[in-house]
Amino acid sequence: MKAVFLDIDNTLLSFDGYVKQTMKEGFEHFGLKPYEPYMFDIFIRENTKLWRQIEQGTLVFEELEKIRWNIIFKYLDIEFDGTVFEKYFRGRLFDSAIPEDGAYELLEYLKGKYILCVASNGPGEQQVHRLEIAGMKKYFDYIFVSERIGASKPSKVFFERAFVELNAGRKEIILPEDTVMIGDSLTSDIAGGQAFGMEVCLFRRKEGMDIPDGVRWVDRLEQIEEIY
Repeated sequence: MKAVFLDIDNTLLSFDGYVKQTMKEGFEHFGLKPYEPYMFDIFIRENTKLWRQIEQGTLVFEELEKIRWNIIFKYLDIEFDGTVFEKYFRGRLFDSAIPEDGAYELLEYLKGKYILCVASNGPGEQQVHRLEIAGMKKYFDYIFVSERIGASKPSKVFFERAFVELNAGRKEIILPEDTVMIGDSLTSDIAGGQAFGMEVCLFRRKEGMDIPDGVRWVDRLEQIEEIY
């Protein structure tokens, strides 16, 4: 193993924790109905559908920003301009850096052993800023974010372009089989890494996931240290 690719959201930084906090505070800020836990489940359901479309190449992030909260508010029976809330939501996300349990310890462990690469779908400036304020950016040798690369995981193009940059000026080429993709998404991180010939490791944050045969997985980030 020569290089480790790590997802950001719900792998190193808690996107779920951010969403719950921002929905609660945002609904209060705009005078909407009080936040209840079921509302988070609706957000996850609808947001996941939209990101699947991005992964499949049938939707771009700019379109997601225009429709996401209008769709969610429809299911929550809230009459409010979703684009206004989207602007608030994205502004708060820009400065969000809630670490997943064990994230710092994992980075400390991996840094001395492998070349570390971020592999994230999302806006480039936002994702880099979040790593900076979390104190995590210093651990990475390369940062690959979909907006900057011009393609999203699990697209082959995302990984092709990442490996071109990874191997630029390198005498000994790093091959996909010399690397591992670690993340929480079966459809993005795991499917993309596998299709490109990388080893993969799923961070299974919730029990009950239907994990394909042959996919290595962990329930806690510290378990990764036992593998690599």
